[in-house]
Amino acid sequence: MYSTPTDLSFDLPNGGAGPDPLRLDQVDAAFVVLLFQRDHHCSNCQEQVAAIAERYDEFRQRNAIVVSILPEPKERAAEWAATYDLPFPVLADPESTTAERFGQPVRFGFLGQLHDLIGRMPLALIIDRRHDEPRLVYSHVGEGPGDRPTIEGLLLELERNQ
Repeated sequence: MYSTPTDLSFDLPNGGAGPDPLRLDQVDAAFVVLLFQRDHHCSNCQEQVAAIAERYDEFRQRNAIVVSILPEPKERAAEWAATYDLPFPVLADPESTTAERFGQPVRFGFLGQLHDLIGRMPLALIIDRRHDEPRLVYSHVGEGPGDRPTIEGLLLELERNQ
């Protein structure tokens, strides 16, 4: 079962669009869709961000920004953002400290902890920033590498929380 983190803030190097480093309080949107990725080699992750990039205007129309977080150094996050022409931030979390604080699952015991591509599972969250304190309003915890919310599902969650 997913446990809501008490601290929803983040301050990470940004290899994509937006300020570097990027903090939650710098985001110019009512909602933040956080996508905790598995690894820069993950084809499911690559497909997800490319598909979201194609429909990014629909997120912005709902006053939301998407933020992808990779368990990689900033240089790799910048390569990823450029390779997939991503119009949103791609944050570097090389030690996975933010991913761990937010509860990104890691499977397969010791082996999974050694290799992100093997053990790290996807995590998608929506944070509502319209209040004094940000609130987590949605979470999707992946049980496997391909277990992710659809774009339509994320957009519906944003509409439901308007």
